[in-house]
Amino acid sequence: MAFGRLERTEGPRPISDINVTPLVDVMLVLVVILIITAPLMASSIRLDLPRAEAGAAQDQARFVTVALDAQGGTFFDDQPVSDQQLAQRLARAAQQSADTEVQLRADQAVPYGRVVEIMAAAQKAGLSRIGFVAQPAGR
Repeated sequence: MAFGRLERTEGPRPISDINVTPLVDVMLVLVVILIITAPLMASSIRLDLPRAEAGAAQDQARFVTVALDAQGGTFFDDQPVSDQQLAQRLARAAQQSADTEVQLRADQAVPYGRVVEIMAAAQKAGLSRIGFVAQPAGR
């Protein structure tokens, strides 16, 4: 040993590898959160409801049916009507209930313009809920 000379021990070397432990911890927490919340996000709830004999609810959704056939005929609740009669009946349905839905059934051969005319007549009468009725593709 020389005078004034001290031996130095080599200190800890810096770690050049990525520490993945915090990453794994965060990922596990996210997986647990996903597992817990996934059943809560389901759109349909399956319930086995009890059965009871009771009268029908009085506030059922009211609707009227307007049908357009391929020959150009217009039907209101399965009765043939002219355009003027259709407007009157739609206005009468709107007076009874503003939430009345118009279920529009149009043949494939009916021009789009005719469908738009019926929609405009319904909106002019004050009926804004219009549903288009179609058959499933399998039939």
